[in-house]
Amino acid sequence: MAPLREHNAPVCSPTRAWDGGLRPRAGRERAVSCRQPSAARRADLRTPFRPERGRVTRAGMGLLEDRVAIVTGAGRGLGREEALALAAEGARVVVNDLGVSLAGEVETGDSPAALVVEEIRQAGGTAIANGDDVADWAGAGRLVAQAYDTFGRLDILVNNAGVLRDRMSFNMTEAEFDLVMRVHCKGHYATSHQAVRRWRDAAKATGAAVYGRIINTVSEAGLYGSAGNSNYAMAKAAIAALTQSLAREMGRYGVTSNFMAPRARTRMTLSTPTGSMFEAPAEGFDPWNPAWPAQFVVFLASELASDINGQGFVSWANEIELVSGWHSIGKVAHTAGAFMARDIPGRLDELFGSSPRQPA
Repeated sequence: MAPLREHNAPVCSPTRAWDGGLRPRAGRERAVSCRQPSAARRADLRTPFRPERGRVTRAGMGLLEDRVAIVTGAGRGLGREEALALAAEGARVVVNDLGVSLAGEVETGDSPAALVVEEIRQAGGTAIANGDDVADWAGAGRLVAQAYDTFGRLDILVNNAGVLRDRMSFNMTEAEFDLVMRVHCKGHYATSHQAVRRWRDAAKATGAAVYGRIINTVSEAGLYGSAGNSNYAMAKAAIAALTQSLAREMGRYGVTSNFMAPRARTRMTLSTPTGSMFEAPAEGFDPWNPAWPAQFVVFLASELASDINGQGFVSWANEIELVSGWHSIGKVAHTAGAFMARDIPGRLDELFGSSPRQPA
């Protein structure tokens, strides 16, 4: 991962690890020495493509030359940066976006997907727009079919589309819950289903492994829990589990499935109570630029990550964290048959040890 660190050379001032609600998590403070890279170092990204006037331009053979990628929710923010970064490395990109607000409401004006496609084409890349609803089974099928019909293949699926309906659990309406679950959970599942069905058929027809990459977008809200958006946290936790399930099912066919929880400036993070911390600085290194996590997506989509499957990461600025899900941290056994309810309190100290009994 040295090339990625070249992109993100500065190490930022003392910070805390953040929980899903974008608040410091107690007990997880880490001191980090800070330095800013020179302007020359920031400009020299040491990749075949370099940013120029806000765009990425083609300059040679890339990590994803001639691969075909779908990016959902790619009209703005992180999805846009992912589409641009994949295209800059040679991928032909299907840019999917419904053109809706953060709350999922239809917006007027130019199609965000079409604008990103034009940006990629102006930079010398290849892209097409798609406006299908990824949470619709048939819509997800049309999206994947468009990649095959236009480019003859699909190699990379980046699931990024999502919406918010933040409420405390006691104030949540059924409609708010259903919308978030539909867009995030079904939106990730439906596109994955349509892609892996074709990849499996191809592998079985040829008897050889295919090239397949699924990169799902989760959140630390789903990894650690978050007050105020339990529907979103639930959806993102489900996507993490889906990612690992797909990895177990599809690894034998040459398909990898991994997830990333980005820390970046997006419409979602800017809408939170702590959104001001994500604003771009007036000068110097911008640690919340969504272009940085997008570079990690490029890595996961490339052959460089061919041996990484079923894994989860948190990515931002100059840091990449490997995360692991639920695992056993304590166990007690009853020697006289099954545990009865009244047997358990006397064994709790042994079971928990030094682990907390309340959310950290």
